[in-house]
Amino acid sequence: MQTAGNLLILMSDEQAPWALGCLGSAPVETPNLDRLAAEGTLFTQAYTNSPICVSARAVLQTGRFVHQIGCWDSAQPYHGAPKGWAHQLRESGAEVASVGKLHFRASTDDNGFDPELLPLHVKDGQGWLPGLLRRPLGDFPAAAELAADVGPGTSPYHDYDRAVAKRAASWLENEAPSERPWVLFVSFVSPHYPLVAPPSFYQRYADVALPEPTAPSATDHPALARLLGFFDYDRYFTPEARRQARIAYYGLVSFLDSLVGEVTGALKASGQAEQTSLLFLSDHGEMLGNQGIWAKSVMFEDSLGVPMILKGPGLPQGKRVATPVSLVDVAPTTLRAVLGHTDDSGPGMALQEIAGAKDNQNRPLFAEYHDGGSDTGIFAYRRGRWKLVHYEGERPQLFDLASDPQELRDLGTSDRHADIIADLQQGLSAIVDPGRADRAAFADQAALIESLGGRAAVEAKTKDLGFNYSPPPPAE
Repeated sequence: MQTAGNLLILMSDEQAPWALGCLGSAPVETPNLDRLAAEGTLFTQAYTNSPICVSARAVLQTGRFVHQIGCWDSAQPYHGAPKGWAHQLRESGAEVASVGKLHFRASTDDNGFDPELLPLHVKDGQGWLPGLLRRPLGDFPAAAELAADVGPGTSPYHDYDRAVAKRAASWLENEAPSERPWVLFVSFVSPHYPLVAPPSFYQRYADVALPEPTAPSATDHPALARLLGFFDYDRYFTPEARRQARIAYYGLVSFLDSLVGEVTGALKASGQAEQTSLLFLSDHGEMLGNQGIWAKSVMFEDSLGVPMILKGPGLPQGKRVATPVSLVDVAPTTLRAVLGHTDDSGPGMALQEIAGAKDNQNRPLFAEYHDGGSDTGIFAYRRGRWKLVHYEGERPQLFDLASDPQELRDLGTSDRHADIIADLQQGLSAIVDPGRADRAAFADQAALIESLGGRAAVEAKTKDLGFNYSPPPPAE
């Protein structure tokens, strides 16, 4: 069992589950992350619990599901309550600091980190208001901007991520305490869109034969079709723009990897690496044109899946764990790493315990979505080879991930699979009452819309709103 010590958490944004070179499933170069996987434990079946930034990060911070904390969407961010693992570790006497993207409401809230260095929070403390307009669905004309901003070039996020890496390295080398445990949460924006990569990283893949995106095949479900009609990114892409966007994403992953190397190098230079655990993960994945879908917000594997690696004292090296894990497992993992023990107050389980046990591929995974483009609550429940997608008030989808890993065949209307669907629905109901959660989400969103002056006022606020980029803070 792992002993108490320090913890360094490195987080990317929108990194697809396949985007690690060590997996061998795509020609992506990530030597620093591959090294972490070789020196630690790689979790090959890791999920987000909500495929959208703001909600996922609230889950990560609290160790609770979205329906338990009410951070339903991109306009209802985490605001320091309920208290999470950072508060708990800080109150235990550890120093708990962050550098980079948090995507909470504001630093004026007590989010558990002290200090928050170079924090990136939701815009104006409000976030993305169009996501509140779900019944009826609003419009999202800014979707055209994704395809218009792709290829080699520069983005303010590149400079921000470089500044995050530099500040984190400085903290590790000069400010990390040696007399008491510490946690440093380092959070980058890459490889999140815009799909523009620094030219040197873009060129690495310009002449590489990248996998072609899968064609739309399982997207005709009525509720999913309405969601994709809202986020209609793909119709703005030309074949060349699509190619450049995919190249840029690969370049952004390698750019991120270079920054990971800068921070892990600083940890080694600090002299505290031997007593420090290191966790790498992302908040959600990226569809990257597969099934004709870009970004996230859907329950396909490329959107739900994330990379996850844990390295530390007493942990297996070079091990691949197939037991399903998710963001709610981070909270008990932090407690185990820093305090040497954890509790069972939340739905998660410490990754250290999972890594030390036999694989259990039937451990359930759960995710939910109540944000923009969805006019009903969407829930995913996976157990073993089967994944159910529940649309409240509509028919379900069912995928057999063993025989159909690309999710090209929706079995949700198959009479032959009725018993499997019923069994999975029962498993889902053990975690959440979908109808109750759906009603609670719409009620909270209606109250927020009313507090903002009503639907017409929200529509007016968002009429000329550009694409959903949260602007980075000015450099220190």
